[in-house]
Amino acid sequence: MRKVFLGLVVLASISFACKEETKEKIVEANEAVGAEIEEKMDTASVKIDKAIDSLQSKTGDVLEKGAEKLDKAAGKIKEAAHK
Repeated sequence: MRKVFLGLVVLASISFACKEETKEKIVEANEAVGAEIEEKMDTASVKIDKAIDSLQSKTGDVLEKGAEKLDKAAGKIKEAAHK
């Protein structure tokens, strides 16, 4: 009877110790995942900012070329009107 009781006490203490280790591992894993997600969000934010800057630059170039073409067309129309 004494051996059974001691066996149960040892089993309970091992079980409790394993639960604590498991909890610690879960907390560590949770923190690691959080840090990784934050890093990926920062990387994505930088990529998005670069894409926006590139798009704005390209849009500006296209608008300038369009304005130049309109000016040339307007000049041709004025010349044709004077003739």
